[in-house]
Amino acid sequence: MDVGKKFTTASRSLSSSSLKDRLSKLSVTPLKPITIHSNIEFAPARIPRKRRMQMLAVAAWSVAIALATVLFLFLCSIPALWPFLAAYEIWITWIDQSPEHGGKTSQWFRELGFWKYFADYYPASFLKEAELPPDRPYVFGYHPHGIIGMGALATFATEATGFSAAFPGIKPHLLTLASNFRMPFYRDIILAMGVCSVSKKSCSNILKSGPGSAITIVVGGAAESLSAHPGTADLTLRKRLGFIKIAIQHGADLVPVFSFGENDIYEQMPNQPGTTIHTLQKKFQSVFGFTLPLFHGRGLLNYNIGLMPYRRQIVAVIGKPIHVEQCDKPAIQEVMRVQQMYIEELTRIWNAYKDQFAKARTRELSIIE
Repeated sequence: MDVGKKFTTASRSLSSSSLKDRLSKLSVTPLKPITIHSNIEFAPARIPRKRRMQMLAVAAWSVAIALATVLFLFLCSIPALWPFLAAYEIWITWIDQSPEHGGKTSQWFRELGFWKYFADYYPASFLKEAELPPDRPYVFGYHPHGIIGMGALATFATEATGFSAAFPGIKPHLLTLASNFRMPFYRDIILAMGVCSVSKKSCSNILKSGPGSAITIVVGGAAESLSAHPGTADLTLRKRLGFIKIAIQHGADLVPVFSFGENDIYEQMPNQPGTTIHTLQKKFQSVFGFTLPLFHGRGLLNYNIGLMPYRRQIVAVIGKPIHVEQCDKPAIQEVMRVQQMYIEELTRIWNAYKDQFAKARTRELSIIE
């Protein structure tokens, strides 16, 4: 019993002294802050108001389809509005043919200050190489497609970059998939911007509407979006003859447009031909008519994670027009001849401006198919 008591007392006294030593050491040892390592690059808290407005404009447009859909569904939850919404659906589905007949362009809407903020975000601009007299129709071929085609929107669907001032008398119509005009409210926005369907009927109706009428076709389409990687210029063009045939049939001058920087505003996952991702994307395209590039950009509060495009300059060089002779049924040889002239002009634009606007390129212009 005595031994046990001594052991207990000694243990307690030892523990007490040991505790004092540890506390003394703790009091004089500086605490090291815990560092959390992260790859997210956050935006600073203080950003000029103008840049914030630019960011909000691009963010709003990036989710425009989603916002329009949410708004429509919200209105559908109000029974009192059902008759109006039903009438609207009947109108856009069976009655309104404006997407196929030149749209409903609103110059006021194209000139809104919102679009100026949108274009200045990158910034997006264009370089004019030649005058385009408004005494004939035009077919603009836009390259490359990029992930979404933000430069095409800023240049041809708004007045943010000054298209109408630079080309007086030319009435531009950016063309997109007909499926976009089945989306409630969103369709009305793009119609006011002069955007129309890319169908053959739509192209013909616009071009035959009179001198100065113009369409802009993003030639590479969904297939080319899979090749949209920063620093590259891989074009899907060799098999695209439809827009050239349309130009010949209506006697419309062909105007090649190369947009430097269009491929740089998003990062895309590696999807080289032969990979599983590329195979699935092509299969999706064959079934639905469009594809889904796996891409990312920046966010509202950070610079490297999100679905907003990066702030990278976009310059659309509008080249010299290629005059064609009108022919209702052009021979394939004539179509191929004009296509070769078109490719040569597009290549000339690339070679003339690549050292100015594509300094960070990883390879040269390539027509992949």
